[in-house]
Amino acid sequence: MQTIKQTSPYIRKDVSTKRMMIDVLIALIPVVAFSIYRFGFDAILRIVVSLVVMIGLEALIFGMMHKAGKADKWIERVKSRYADYTINNITAPAVSAIIFAMLVPSKLPIYAVIIGAAFGIVIAKMLFGGLGSNIFNVAAAGRIFIALAVTSMFDGTYVGVDLVAGATALTAFRSGLGFPGVLNTYNLTELFFGYIPGAMGEINTAAILIGAAYLIIRKSADYRVMLSTAVTFTLLMLFAGLKLYPDMAIQFALFHLFSGGLMFGLVFMVTDPVTSPVTRPGRWLYGLLVGVVVVLIRLFGAYPEGVAFAILFANMFVPLIDYPKWATNKIKPAFIAGYVIILALFSLVVFFGVGGIA
Repeated sequence: MQTIKQTSPYIRKDVSTKRMMIDVLIALIPVVAFSIYRFGFDAILRIVVSLVVMIGLEALIFGMMHKAGKADKWIERVKSRYADYTINNITAPAVSAIIFAMLVPSKLPIYAVIIGAAFGIVIAKMLFGGLGSNIFNVAAAGRIFIALAVTSMFDGTYVGVDLVAGATALTAFRSGLGFPGVLNTYNLTELFFGYIPGAMGEINTAAILIGAAYLIIRKSADYRVMLSTAVTFTLLMLFAGLKLYPDMAIQFALFHLFSGGLMFGLVFMVTDPVTSPVTRPGRWLYGLLVGVVVVLIRLFGAYPEGVAFAILFANMFVPLIDYPKWATNKIKPAFIAGYVIILALFSLVVFFGVGGIA
């Protein structure tokens, strides 16, 4: 994918945008198919609503952002506003819409789906200039907005999105079952194949990995950011497990790896080409940052999940990571050493944070 030299955030040219967006839509098929199989019409309805809201609002605002040409008939003036409207202006919001729908539970009220989708496309994307100009992941922004501002209307608590989904593995873990007690209710096999409560697209790791394999084979997603996020998260959780549950440290790490939205996020959200760094070292660093923040939220934060928060937090640092004065596409020994040192430092922070050697 080509870039245009300018102060970050970088706007990607649409040389391969259509192919990439179509590939992401194809990669989402196993996840969407499982969500429909598991949740039926509820899943279909929320996917359709999200698609209509995001594609429709982006098209409306696109027209408002472009000046009408001179013409006698109003229909001609309207058409002139959409002279630069391409298939990319449909596939891009369609991808964001489906990803957003996969982040919510099947019983989330339709009004919450509409509000979250509208916030994501209008505030997180079009307000920044539209296709290729947004610095925040659209789906993550919409998901966090409804978690903060909407779900309290019908359940009175921040984690309402999880409560609407039922007693998810992470909420069960944080609410009293603990570990390894939670494995008696949700074993690792059920977590991997999605036979648990949760957001529609986040629960089936097997379906997510099929999509990941397709994206990597097609080179429509960078494996570096996926691998960096997964390795960072797993290693830090393993260090926490060595202190908290020394006999089940690996099971503890796998439980967190397959629970919540981590796998879905690292495949379909962290890899977002618009809101992630453009350089190879930058993507390794970005994945490390996401993995660290998710671990810190899950272990020391007030909420059971942290993927969407971590992605939005990391998004803020992408312009800094991509800053032309130090951004490079070469992975040098100094970067490798720095990456390993940062990872080691946070491993120690997590280990001592959970009470290591105390």
